[in-house]
Amino acid sequence: MTRRSVVNLVCLWNRAGSLLHGNSLRPIHTSICNTSSQPKAGFKPEKVAVVTKTTRYEFEQQRYRYAGLSEEDLKQLLAMKGSSYSGLLERHSIHTNNVEHIVKSLRREDIEVRVVKRGEYDEEVVRWADAIISAGGDGTMLLVASKVLSKDKPVVGVNTDPERSEGHLCLPVRYTRAFPEALEKLCRGEFRWLWRQRIRLHLEGTGINPTPVDLHEQQLSLEQHSQAHRITTMDSQRRTGTLHESFSKPNLLPIRSLNEIFIGESLSSRASYYEISVDDGPWEKQKSSGLSICTGTGSKAWSYNINKLVEQAVEEVLKIGKSQTGLDIPLDRDFIEKVTDEYNESLVFSPDDRRLFYSIREPIVNRVFSSSRQRGFASKS
Repeated sequence: MTRRSVVNLVCLWNRAGSLLHGNSLRPIHTSICNTSSQPKAGFKPEKVAVVTKTTRYEFEQQRYRYAGLSEEDLKQLLAMKGSSYSGLLERHSIHTNNVEHIVKSLRREDIEVRVVKRGEYDEEVVRWADAIISAGGDGTMLLVASKVLSKDKPVVGVNTDPERSEGHLCLPVRYTRAFPEALEKLCRGEFRWLWRQRIRLHLEGTGINPTPVDLHEQQLSLEQHSQAHRITTMDSQRRTGTLHESFSKPNLLPIRSLNEIFIGESLSSRASYYEISVDDGPWEKQKSSGLSICTGTGSKAWSYNINKLVEQAVEEVLKIGKSQTGLDIPLDRDFIEKVTDEYNESLVFSPDDRRLFYSIREPIVNRVFSSSRQRGFASKS
């Protein structure tokens, strides 16, 4: 009997995130979608948006476009920076060919297709499409998912450069070239819905920017640095009673986070000051490099790298434990590797888990600020 493989189709639900209340975090309620993981029938969308990544070659072209550089100028400039023009062009061609392959496969099935660059991807595109395909890597997939506010609109990731991109959130790499096969499986119902928890975020307080800034498209300018400094100064004045301003109403950000949210200073060199309460526990005043809150999907990404242990650290801790207790703790390589792996695996949890995992980055502890727990799970956050 032939075994048939099954495609995973991602659908997204929303988990309530945290209120940034002045300098403190307040909990809000959660909403969970209870839906069967198995499709009742085949899925064939009428309209599909294909969102493509910006390749490094395109980025460099756009970066120097207004300087009037020719292709030869760009080639020489990249060589001066230690980058290979031919290498970037080759990766760009691989990505472009795979995008064309996806689009042609969809149109052969009489599916209406819109191809949009990540900078053109907006709410109108999301409303138009019955399903959205992310053509790139994990970064493109995260961007695509962030703007899909409905839990009923599927998102499919296709890795368009498997040799250079991990594509953890994308279809298995063989479907990059065999995309028609994946499409047939969707039409026949040979797939599972893969539900992934997401985070929505309300902002409340003073100095809140009503228009979110996409840092992928726009790096902080000098004016924005100056504005961030003015906001910080104004917050200090409000705490001392020297400045008064009306408190803003809760503002729901127009995005949903699939991996994690990070709360911290816009200027990364500054420490963050805030108060935090986990699961209706006591409030704690903290000073740190910021706070990360992740979903199960994000537990394999930044959060994992923030909290993971390396074998060197585990070995040193075990040596101290052995010397302090006199216990016969083995220090061979296999045992150290096993302990390290078991701890690191405990940091990863299921994408549909209702809990969130928080991490305090580099907490500063002194007589004013404390950090009773640096990391942990939370049902409310």
